[in-house]
Amino acid sequence: MTMMEDLRADLIREEGCILHVYDDHLGFATLGVGRLVDERRGGGISHEEAMMLLDNDITRVSRDLTARLPQFRLYPEIVRRALLSMAFQLGISGLLAFKNMIAALDREDYQAAATAALASKWSRQTPARAERTAALIREG
Repeated sequence: MTMMEDLRADLIREEGCILHVYDDHLGFATLGVGRLVDERRGGGISHEEAMMLLDNDITRVSRDLTARLPQFRLYPEIVRRALLSMAFQLGISGLLAFKNMIAALDREDYQAAATAALASKWSRQTPARAERTAALIREG
């Protein structure tokens, strides 16, 4: 093994590998292998790390959405973009609750799909985001 591999194994043994945010022995937010993310102690992640996490999340949500809504892959790219944004905010189950919107998308009635999206609690809670998302759907 290389030094990096040995060190990685050492640190995992010493720190553990915890796949969610937890409080360390001093009460500071930490994740992974002892990664301090508590802002009070100067912790956090870099922009590059945030983008890597985002890319991983987009890949996972896209894969999971395709598994639960097979016709998703047939929708126009701009509509898929809108639905991924919704799923990112609402979760896939939350997105799939938009039955009228999905039915309209399946008919390729993008205006009706956008209208259905806007006739929701989601739209009332986050109106600016919902309007931007509906605009993407209309372009389908």
